[in-house]
Amino acid sequence: MPEVRLVGPNGEQVGIVSIHDALKLAQEADLDLVEVAATARPPVCKLMDYGKFKYESAMKAREARRNQAHTIIKEIKLRPKIDPHDYETKKGHVVRFLKAGDKVKVTIMFRGREQSRPELGFRLLQRLAEDVTELGFVESQPKQDGRNMIMVLGPHKKKAEAKAEKAAAKARHDDDEPLVEAPELQE
Repeated sequence: MPEVRLVGPNGEQVGIVSIHDALKLAQEADLDLVEVAATARPPVCKLMDYGKFKYESAMKAREARRNQAHTIIKEIKLRPKIDPHDYETKKGHVVRFLKAGDKVKVTIMFRGREQSRPELGFRLLQRLAEDVTELGFVESQPKQDGRNMIMVLGPHKKKAEAKAEKAAAKARHDDDEPLVEAPELQE
């Protein structure tokens, strides 16, 4: 008669019993007999509520998916002859994206005769990379792609770390705010 190594509902070792006896124990306890390790000799079975087990594992998987950070690539477009103020504005956007833990794809668009001077775009991208070096790094070097030159910047911080930092800063800010009392109503 085939035998199995039986594990109780709380993880305790019952021992080696026949399959018939294991099924009888499962019925008496109103639980399911689940094969845990089929390749072991003898196979290992466990008494458990299988529906509850499936539900709990589905909830754990859902929670893990919710806490998972998704990498997003943000894109900033520049022109080779950008005004200094406009450059600062675009750099501010790049800084904000990198602080949030997102990757940034910086595209320089060349038009007309600008295409014959790709070194202008290359220098602009190098300058931007140096300006944000404390927040991110150059993930892919500048390369010409038709009329555009593209470079990808990656953040030093992961998305999850940036989220946690932002939440901590918000909590600190909420603690610092003094409570404002409503003025007394006059009759």
